[in-house]
Formats: sequence, C-alpha cells, structure tokens
Amino acid sequence: MNIVCLDMEGVLVPEIWIAFSEATGIPELKKTTRDEPDYDKLMRYRLEILKEHGLGLKEIQDVIAGIDPLPGAKEFLDELRTITQVLILSDTFEQFAAPLMKKLGYPTLFCNTLVIGDDGSIADYKMRIEKSKLSTVKALQSIGYETIAAGDSFNDLAMIEASRAGFLFRSTEQIKKDHPELPAFEEYDDFLEAIKKAL
Repeated sequence: MNIVCLDMEGVLVPEIWIAFSEATGIPELKKTTRDEPDYDKLMRYRLEILKEHGLGLKEIQDVIAGIDPLPGAKEFLDELRTITQVLILSDTFEQFAAPLMKKLGYPTLFCNTLVIGDDGSIADYKMRIEKSKLSTVKALQSIGYETIAAGDSFNDLAMIEASRAGFLFRSTEQIKKDHPELPAFEEYDDFLEAIKKAL
C-alpha cells in the first residue's frame, strides 16, 4: 500500500511566518526552514523576536485567519486523495493549522504543539517526536506502507530521501542545485502526474 506524505507550508499553503512577518513589518520573522536547517535554532530565534515585540498566539492566529491555500492546492489535494492515502507532515503547530485544514477540506495532519502562557504568549513549543517527518515515514514503512514524500525545505529532505519516491515542490534554487537527483516541480498538474507515475 502507498501513502503520500506532503509538507504543508510552501507546498499547499503560504509560509505562515512570512505572512506574519509581512503583516507585522518585522523582517527577521521571514526566516524559514528554507533558510535555516536547524529547526530548534530557528524556533528559538522566532520566540525571542515575538517576546521582544510583545506578540503572542492571538496576533499570529489573526494573520492565519486571512491566509488561503495556494491557488490550485485544494484541487490538487482533492484529486490526489481520490487515488491514494495522503498525510500532511508539517513542523507547524496545531494552534496555527486548524483554519488552514478547514480550507483544505480537513486532510489528515501530523504536526507539533505550542506551549501557551496564561497571558497568551508563546512560551515554548513541543515537537511530536524527534525528527518528526523522517520518524513518521519510517513508522509508516514499518507497518507495511510504501511512502512517497514531497516538500520544499531542508526539513523535508530526510523524509524525501527515505521514501520509495520523493519530489521537491516549489523549492529554492539552492536546494534544487544541491539535490539534482530529486525531481523538482513548480506546477500542481506536473506534480500530480509525477506522483501518479510513482504510485
């Protein structure tokens, strides 16, 4: 049996932190997993900036409420889900993802969670499991699934490389250059065809 594991931000929806950076005018928050391979380092950096500016969960959720899936993403996901099982594997957080999942038709999402202070500040974050994307792909394989994985960032590479087939979607020029062995796509139609051929 096959299961397709997709990253969320940059693949199906815009990058939440970039949208929040633009809404608040804080350029430092534009940094994502496309720029920083060390996720813990990136999150500590983000939390420090939020603290400096007195920003918490509510402010981020207000921005997320106005984010829509990337054009064509829901149609792509709907069609893909008619032919195979699909799992969204994201390093985002439950508190961020809920409204986006609604707009995508409630696909299955595995992600992480935030620790929220009494004042609404983001005190910390909890990863579901270490190396969550790779660990999940390996766990699926251990129960008889063949995985096909795709994403756009450094934190997607391990699950892509561990899968029977893997793809980059709307990735950076640097990641594509560093990984010429991975087929890279920019359009959902081409991406869907490649997944169908891999199934």
